Amino acid sequence: MTDQLIRLLGPGQVLTQKEDLIPYSFDGTPVFRQMPAAVVFPRSAAEVVAVLGVARQHKAPVVARGSGTGLSGGSIPVPGSIVLCLVRMDRLIELDARNFTLRAQAGVLTQAIYDAADAAGLFYPPDPGSMKISTIGGNVAENSGGLRGLKYGVTRDYVMGLEVVLAGGEICRFGNKCVKDVSGYNLKDVFVGSEGTLGIVTEVLLKLLPRPAARQTLLASYSRMDAAAETVSAIIAARIVPCTMEFLDSKTIRCVDAYAHVGLPLDAEALLLVEVDGHPAAVADDAAQVARICGENGATSVRLAADAAEAARLATARRSAFSALARMKPTTILEDATVPRSELARMIRFIQETGARHSLEIATFGHFGDGNLHPTFLTNERDQAEMHRVELAMREIFAFALELGGTITGEHGVGLAKKAFLKGQMGEASYNLLRKLKATLDPDNLLNPGKIFDT
Repeated sequence: MTDQLIRLLGPGQVLTQKEDLIPYSFDGTPVFRQMPAAVVFPRSAAEVVAVLGVARQHKAPVVARGSGTGLSGGSIPVPGSIVLCLVRMDRLIELDARNFTLRAQAGVLTQAIYDAADAAGLFYPPDPGSMKISTIGGNVAENSGGLRGLKYGVTRDYVMGLEVVLAGGEICRFGNKCVKDVSGYNLKDVFVGSEGTLGIVTEVLLKLLPRPAARQTLLASYSRMDAAAETVSAIIAARIVPCTMEFLDSKTIRCVDAYAHVGLPLDAEALLLVEVDGHPAAVADDAAQVARICGENGATSVRLAADAAEAARLATARRSAFSALARMKPTTILEDATVPRSELARMIRFIQETGARHSLEIATFGHFGDGNLHPTFLTNERDQAEMHRVELAMREIFAFALELGGTITGEHGVGLAKKAFLKGQMGEASYNLLRKLKATLDPDNLLNPGKIFDT
């Protein structure tokens, strides 16, 4: 099989030696690891078709991969698999400023897409924490979110079209530049968030927006976590929709400040980082109202960024949360249970109580505006007894999130990490529909088998 791949693509596009394969045996998720049989680097959809032809001939599984930043194990190889790494499909094909669209191959970095849009006076809103190194194909496969999800939504909301290679080698194209198109089934959205289990995304057509003319960032400190949660509800009730509304608990605050040195208040139980954007006059008014609402709901201090540089430093505080926490213990497990905003305080208290009950260290931060929390387990995967307690705590946290009307994942995807909990959220009939769709599009079960659900 590997000889065929080398003949097809050339030796510079195929890895087969063990030491070369090791970096592709894991992703951003701890615990999961598996060596593939080979890693290939196609440069076009035609080469993807050729690789899938070899895979079908040898009944070898194919696992698509971008930069490997995923946090649910979606790009972990399976035994005997070919890892289809799309990072060399990195051409930004077209930026159409008249139609507010951008077309790119799957391997283009998310940051490069944001920068290209920004240079044209436009705006690509989705901003996963890994955007400097994650690829747009990976974002589409996982339906990635980010800090700006409250106001602007997630990756799905910006995908206007896709080029997808199916398991049988067919190249399909869905969508176009038309703002309105209701012809046929909405097949495009079937592949967004499908984690490479239904087809290989090779090209993406994205919607862009006009770049906001102004931004203002505020940092509010709280001595009570409940007060921070109440503030979020009060801001939304006032008909203000911030660009971002981020939360850090006390443990995260201390770790972040030790890491990023941004001068956070170390005695706070909770911080809210709020950014409003839009027309300058509206931004000034919204910022003043947000500051007032924070004060009325128990903020001990409210700090407005004096300029863009300070706003960037405050944003860095939130964006560096995972990196800061990862220094604390050998293993850092970042989860993303999500609940309705009205249930945030209950959910955070439950996470804290669950950590104490199982003698675990859990820090929590996340996107308060859209209810997406990141309970982060600071642990050691070599300690089997502790890892067992982590698993028990996770089960309890996800079960409680569902009880509150939430979801097991707001932006990380299901992959390997969450598949045991999916049926509990979806119910039998909906869960079986997923399996039927998989069997229809990938009857030989070659594309990323064992992810999302067992097959």
